[in-house]
Amino acid sequence: VQLQASGGGLVQVGGSLRLSCAASGNTFSVNAMGWFRQAPGKAREFMSAISRSGITTYYQDSVKGRFTISRDNAKNTVYLQMNSLKPEDTAVYYCAVGSSVVGMSTRNVASWGQGTLVTVSS
Repeated sequence: VQLQASGGGLVQVGGSLRLSCAASGNTFSVNAMGWFRQAPGKAREFMSAISRSGITTYYQDSVKGRFTISRDNAKNTVYLQMNSLKPEDTAVYYCAVGSSVVGMSTRNVASWGQGTLVTVSS
């Protein structure tokens, strides 16, 4: 599976961005989809994941209530709506696919997208 992320950019504190990630290739095998991020000098960390059905979602505590993950299976695309952005949200955001939405982590991701940079200015 190949993943193409887009939608990053420069935004002011309190602003919003919507990230998209389109999957191609063997998309029949895509189950859970998710987003991770990596800030400069830090490890890549889990942000959010969504099940194939879209019913089950998980979020890192720091983004609960501000970020919303969704997916459109007809388009093989996952989205991350990011609201009330803070400077600490500045990072490269990566989309990913995995076999299960439960416990999705950097250790069990099957495929990674190329990353899209989000910069939140104060």
